[in-house]
Amino acid sequence: MNKFLFLDFDGVLHPATLNDNSELFSKNKLLEQTFLNFHCNIVISSSWRFHHSFDSLKNKLPAEVRRFIVGVTGDPYIGQYSRFNEIIEYLKEIKSISADWISLDDSYYEFPPNCPNLIRCNPNTGMSLNESILLKNWLEK
Repeated sequence: MNKFLFLDFDGVLHPATLNDNSELFSKNKLLEQTFLNFHCNIVISSSWRFHHSFDSLKNKLPAEVRRFIVGVTGDPYIGQYSRFNEIIEYLKEIKSISADWISLDDSYYEFPPNCPNLIRCNPNTGMSLNESILLKNWLEK
């Protein structure tokens, strides 16, 4: 079975609120270290997809991670649990609705309560060692 990681940017790869641009993608190294011994399909689910080309999005990530990126989620979903529904639509479109997937995201309100597919990051700090460990544990299964 294919595994998919749906990756958000703001609040995951850097704090959601930046003091300055030097913090942009400050968590890339941690994400890269997570993927040194593991791999899965990565789909960018960040709202950055509405303002940047696919190649531009890929180039913001480390080479170790970039090689696993297979796409971006599609049109925005208007309604409850928007990010969750965008992911489900993506999986339907690629005919992988039963795929094993996880989302690394800070916007818990965009997912159903207690969603087992969400690894929630702190929007004030972004990804931490704790989320990296949770992601590694999922990748090991």
